[in-house]
Amino acid sequence: MTKKRKRQEDFQKVKLKVGKKKPKLENATDTTFKTKAIQIPEQLREDGVLPTQNRKLNIKDLLSQMHHYSPGVKHNALLGLKELLSQYPFVIDAHLSSIISEVAAVFTDKDSGVRGAAVHLLQFLASKIRAEQIAPFFPLVSAHLSSAMTHISEGIQEDSLKVLDVLLEAYPALLTDRSVILLKNFVELISHQQLSKRLKSRDKLSWMLSVNPNRRVTSQQWRLNVLTRLKKFLQAVVDGSSDTEDEGLQEQKDNSHSVRNPICISWKLHANNQQHIQLFESGGLRPKINSSFRLRSLTSVMDSADKGLSSAENLKGFIEIIIPLLIECWIEASPAQSAPILGNLLESESQQLMQQVLSIIHLLWKLTKRHDETYKMEVWLRMNYLVDFKHHFMRHFPYSLQDTVKHKKKDPCKRNCMKSSNNIDHLLLNLTLCDIMVSLASASTLQTDSGWLDMIRKFVTDTLQDGSKLNSKQVNRLLGVTWRLMQIQQNKVATEPLIKAVYTLYQQRNLLFPVRTLLLKFFSRVYQKEDLRTQRIRSRSKVLSRWLAGLPQQLALLGLRNPELSNQLIDIIHSAASRSNKELLQSLQATAAQIYDPLEGTLVLLPAEAQRRLVQLVYFLPCLPASLLACLSRCCIMGRMSSDLAATLIGILHMRSSFAGWKCQVQDNSVNDVDYFSFLFSTLIGFSREELTSLQGIRGKPHISQTQLSPIRLYLTDLDQFLHHWAVTEVICHSLSTIPSQSQCFDILQTGICKYLVGLVVIPDSTAGSVLCAINKLLDQACIISENLHRFLASCCYSLLYFLLTIDREDAEHLQKRDMLWRSCISALALLPRLLRLMLQSLQVSRICREELPVVAQLLRLLMQHGQLRSHMITNEFLVQQIIKDIMTLKSGEVQEQWLTDLHYCFNIYLASHPQTPGPVNTVY
Repeated sequence: MTKKRKRQEDFQKVKLKVGKKKPKLENATDTTFKTKAIQIPEQLREDGVLPTQNRKLNIKDLLSQMHHYSPGVKHNALLGLKELLSQYPFVIDAHLSSIISEVAAVFTDKDSGVRGAAVHLLQFLASKIRAEQIAPFFPLVSAHLSSAMTHISEGIQEDSLKVLDVLLEAYPALLTDRSVILLKNFVELISHQQLSKRLKSRDKLSWMLSVNPNRRVTSQQWRLNVLTRLKKFLQAVVDGSSDTEDEGLQEQKDNSHSVRNPICISWKLHANNQQHIQLFESGGLRPKINSSFRLRSLTSVMDSADKGLSSAENLKGFIEIIIPLLIECWIEASPAQSAPILGNLLESESQQLMQQVLSIIHLLWKLTKRHDETYKMEVWLRMNYLVDFKHHFMRHFPYSLQDTVKHKKKDPCKRNCMKSSNNIDHLLLNLTLCDIMVSLASASTLQTDSGWLDMIRKFVTDTLQDGSKLNSKQVNRLLGVTWRLMQIQQNKVATEPLIKAVYTLYQQRNLLFPVRTLLLKFFSRVYQKEDLRTQRIRSRSKVLSRWLAGLPQQLALLGLRNPELSNQLIDIIHSAASRSNKELLQSLQATAAQIYDPLEGTLVLLPAEAQRRLVQLVYFLPCLPASLLACLSRCCIMGRMSSDLAATLIGILHMRSSFAGWKCQVQDNSVNDVDYFSFLFSTLIGFSREELTSLQGIRGKPHISQTQLSPIRLYLTDLDQFLHHWAVTEVICHSLSTIPSQSQCFDILQTGICKYLVGLVVIPDSTAGSVLCAINKLLDQACIISENLHRFLASCCYSLLYFLLTIDREDAEHLQKRDMLWRSCISALALLPRLLRLMLQSLQVSRICREELPVVAQLLRLLMQHGQLRSHMITNEFLVQQIIKDIMTLKSGEVQEQWLTDLHYCFNIYLASHPQTPGPVNTVY
């Protein structure tokens, strides 16, 4: 067989028959398969641990989508995060690290929509996360922010400023801790480095403004946006500094006479060794240590890169970089570069840019004053930048805004409002420039700088005298510049026009409260500075004297309309009065009747602290006439100031009187003796003559306590009024007891009582008790009491005792009066035996009704039991026995009650047997 036949036998073709299936091959693969549906119900259930939003995504799902390549997925994830965290705020604390890192990572995302959603989410998170919570993660946030600010993409740079706004608003302190890096980023946003042509080496690079035509805004608008954020950042650095000070009217560091809060001292506690007073040499509240050594601050041991702008080296370096750039920005926006604009008119956008330039320089100037070597820093600034500032800044000074409002059919009122707001902007621009320039001048450079200083002085004077409405920020800057000008040139010829201009503004009506406060502080500071000069070279400003003389009248007219402003006026008046300012004391004397009016005066309208300062002013009044003392007496007894303050006022008047015991001669005719006694007596009575006359017509309960055995009916005062009157009475009695001639003082008091009280039918209970208290305090062996006073006091005693014994136990208000009135009555009866006898003689029980008999019996029993009255009761045993017989006569034929049995028992024990032992001193009634 040949080879061909063999090959054909090996690969024989199978012949298929019609209608038959093709046979399967031996190596055929079986491709058939079966499927079944698989159901997993656990996947459809919500996660019970992590909350989800409306798309059923939890925090982990949303954070994982932040890494997705699609901008739409990342945008939806950011929106979902905001929705989830707003519904479940507790998720923020649990996943704070992951949330912060993922949100900060998209600051540099290529898609603008994702970056915008990230800014909105960051703004939401800032309102929910505290600074101490985000502090551990803030370096990461700051790194992403720095990366966005220095990104090559213009859109990312623009959105980085929005992120910066959010962080500056929420976490300024954390952001300013990384000031070195961020300040360099600010510089790189508006400039680029170039090799200086003056330098052959590349050791020092200069910066120049950059122009990018690919931005959506103009170069000037972009610089304005960056400088606005830089100004906010520097403001946060200034606010975070330890030695904060207000703009304009900041206190000088070397001024040791600044106003400090006084130390409140209670002399009673000090006298009892319960309060220790520590005095420091010229220290006020903070002790001043006279030492040439200084403690090194903690910042001095840190690296200069870590200290930021708190390091003088870093601050100088940043100033050297930013000031030339700011001058370039100024040159571009200045009027000289605007062809159609003539003179010093500015467009709105140029004005805003120039305002930001000056604000940044002003903040840098404030930071230079925080360092120890302030004088060296000021010299360095003047030497390097004064020439450029004069050439560029003062060239077109003062600046005004061009009115570029298009003439459309609009409401003219709106156009006026817009123009007014623009005027405010250009005024702030000029004031900031003035503030910067005057900080570079001093008294030693006055002749050199006289040209541009005269321009500033004229602008400040014209602005103050203009009369236009100024807000507090503008006035603060104005007064700061004015104060600096007055320090540079301290002669009266230069300072008097400035003070007069400020006084012109002060005289305007309807000034805002912050503006009025700033003006008061300015004048007060000028007055204190002027008062520090020696008498030999002192030249009092006429305008300042006129301002001081008008303060008391302003205080009287102000009343309660503005308590804060009233407090400031009082402080200034007190300061000037303590320095014996003649003009102010004369004005204060003329308006004292209005200030201390008991009905509508400033004293009774203001709060307690202001009342205390006004009471202290009484000590400085040149004269205290009778009319003023009458007003002060009414203020003491009306209850519109506290009893402690009334006691202070009484003590001041006592010190001004001739009875104070001064070794040196007091001021002549300051307080007349007759007027002083009239004040004490009126205050002791507690009611005016008109009020006592009106009380005579009151009848019946609950205001009147009446008994048939006494011609005096008691008017029951309120508890608060009673306690106030009683506290004042104790002070009056102490003042009366310090008068050397007690007998003459008692005669005066006796005359007053007989003239004004004897003969009245209705007397207040506090007045009756006060009179008895004063009698007990002044009575001695040399005093002779008239019969009328004896009978009046006897009637008062019985009326008071009857009232005390008939008080309802449920009447808690009047029960609190009992101890004080009881002691006064018992003391008077013990000191005056004649008084006790007259009271017992008045107990004619035949004239009273049966309901009053138990009260009389209880009174006799208590008098017999009292140890101080024991001897006097024994002396009047016959009278007591006769009263008891009369009571028995009225009760004859009736069943003997318990009170009558107790009366017989006490009489037999204490009087009939005449015991020698004194018995208890006080008796419970």
